[in-house]
Amino acid sequence: MVRVLATGTFDIIHLGHIKYLEEAKSLGDELIVVVAHDNTVKRKKHNPIMPQEVRRKIVESLKPVDRAVNGKDGDIFEIVKEIKPDIIALGYDQDFDEKDLEKKLREMGINAKVVRCSKYSEDDLNGTRRIIRKIADRLKAKELYTGEGDEKDRNS
Repeated sequence: MVRVLATGTFDIIHLGHIKYLEEAKSLGDELIVVVAHDNTVKRKKHNPIMPQEVRRKIVESLKPVDRAVNGKDGDIFEIVKEIKPDIIALGYDQDFDEKDLEKKLREMGINAKVVRCSKYSEDDLNGTRRIIRKIADRLKAKELYTGEGDEKDRNS
């Protein structure tokens, strides 16, 4: 059984996430996804829209995912030691050098192969920040709500 580990924020799920997780799953038999801790997201990206446990539950419900776990605040390798993956699948934009990461893992006694997944770019909404920006632009231009029933949604 080949265990694959993937990681990410997964704040607003989009097709880029799905393609990443499908590719990660294709590398082995079991896919475990580590959902970034809220504090990690705040430090590295933005204030999360959804809390960590909600993000974890959503990710765990996705077809390619066998199990999703919450990341820990602090040492990113702590959870890797617990999961003991055979392969770590990195997203195309994750800020790690594959060879440096493999070397660091080996120094800690973790013999995992690191694989960089490919970029999915078939649409312009393949990133959370792009989606947030598009929503903000439409709100600003008063173009988000345009049909009947929107008034109720606007006040939710």
